[in-house]
Amino acid sequence: MRILLITPPLTQLNTPYPATAYLKGCFVEQGHEVLQLDLGIELVDRVLSPEFLESIGLTSQARIIGPVKSFLRGQDDTLGPRIANRSLLPEGKRFEQLDGDNLEWSFGVAGTTDKAMHLATLFIEDIADHIRENIDPHFDLVRYAEYLSNDAPTFDPLYAELQQEPSPIDRLMLEILEEKLSTFNFRISTLDKVCITVPFPGCLYGALRCGQWIKARADVAVEIGGGFPNTEWRQLSDHRIYEFCDEVVIDGHADADQYCPDFSDLPLDKYLSLTEMTNPMHRLWSQGRWNKMVMAHGCYWHRCAFCDTSLDYIGNYHSPKAATVVDHMERIIAQTGRTGFHFVDEALPPKLLKEVAEEILRRGLAVSFWGNIRFEKAYTAELCDLLAEAGMVAVSGGLEVASDRLLRLIDKGVTIQQTVEACRHLRDAGIMVHTYLMYGFPTETLQESVDALETVRRMFDEGIVQSAFWHRYAMTCHSPSGLNPERYGARRTTVEPNSFCNNEVDWEPQFDYDIEAVGAALRLATYNYMNGLGLNQPVRSWFPIRVPKPSIH
Repeated sequence: MRILLITPPLTQLNTPYPATAYLKGCFVEQGHEVLQLDLGIELVDRVLSPEFLESIGLTSQARIIGPVKSFLRGQDDTLGPRIANRSLLPEGKRFEQLDGDNLEWSFGVAGTTDKAMHLATLFIEDIADHIRENIDPHFDLVRYAEYLSNDAPTFDPLYAELQQEPSPIDRLMLEILEEKLSTFNFRISTLDKVCITVPFPGCLYGALRCGQWIKARADVAVEIGGGFPNTEWRQLSDHRIYEFCDEVVIDGHADADQYCPDFSDLPLDKYLSLTEMTNPMHRLWSQGRWNKMVMAHGCYWHRCAFCDTSLDYIGNYHSPKAATVVDHMERIIAQTGRTGFHFVDEALPPKLLKEVAEEILRRGLAVSFWGNIRFEKAYTAELCDLLAEAGMVAVSGGLEVASDRLLRLIDKGVTIQQTVEACRHLRDAGIMVHTYLMYGFPTETLQESVDALETVRRMFDEGIVQSAFWHRYAMTCHSPSGLNPERYGARRTTVEPNSFCNNEVDWEPQFDYDIEAVGAALRLATYNYMNGLGLNQPVRSWFPIRVPKPSIH
């Protein structure tokens, strides 16, 4: 069987999204002939070319775009000092937000690679803004026409757009698709199946354009799957989607992650490292060509009230042996020439993680890795030292509501004290810590919000977290809190499913305080804490409304 795998625009620019690599590894093992394409990075590479920029009137940008891309690909670090001293790049609107003193404080003396990378990123974003404002309203570096797909109750706006003639960027994407098929001798008429992954809403429009183009040219089965349909389309009833594909795959290929991902065909030399902000964890996500890999399928805990635990990719947990994980790491290193790994598990299992670390050390591998964990008592000083020795450089994990009452309510399975101890052990081992935080969960009081911020302040003050981000709680239809809201003190206000996308649901908040003002204060304070500012001032001073004193000891 001849199979074409497509990642449509756009996921991220620094490294390949792993879905098609896992599918290719699975299908090749089964004896099929497979080609995978990342149309996102191919499209951005073509847009960021002298020829295209000249054609849209960006002459000064066209002259320098080649060297800037080489710098962002790590192919020419010598350009860094000229970018950093701001003598090279044309500066547009994105540069107006820069504060010179803050820029120096964040990145150190002029000439540092990180500062140059941040300025080069602003240069690229200026180009993207120009294209979106003057050439094609769909274009964005990571969210291609996302506004048409994000939380869309009906297919109507997206369907109407797909009936229009392809936009200039659409045409460029489809030209690249046709060109790549010709290059690899994968003519559409000879294909048995086309699989298009849609991990995010910002990939759906591009996916449907590709499906539309393919189905107009050949009688070939087109399948659409990935994180977005698995989450949003489980109650899909609008059959117009089948004008663009033949099947929507839900929970399909469940054993694919047991195979070693195969990154061949992907243009590994084209990915770009970008630095949008100084947050150290966000820089890990957007910088460097990390090999994305799954250690274990699903979440070994799968109980948290806010999480989509009823879905297969979270609730169906199974794990391989440590030797298999490290075998795959070695094969991927041989494919890509890169020794850094981002494990994209829902939560890395401590027992398996320990065994993988021991296997890495036994084989004498020099690797770096990071991923998401649960801050539980298993992360002792001994385990954290072992993980650091094996190559762990960072972790992210959810402290979530930062209230022991609410942690019990959401069945998180950890306490604040356990989280603090785990973070302390990770810090002492030299492992960077990022924590996810949540506000606005049903029944959360103003006192608990203040106490949560005080907890975060103390963790930053002690240096046991280096990065954090607050999210507003969202009730989803696949989570325990969405399936049984009354159990958590909430009431859903919508019951009937939408005909198109179904994920986040409306519910009736019953807060006796201004939740928007609280959220803004939490984000502002934590941004300052990350920059070492405001750690000695009372947490109440960040709130624009009257709040109580912290009550924790």
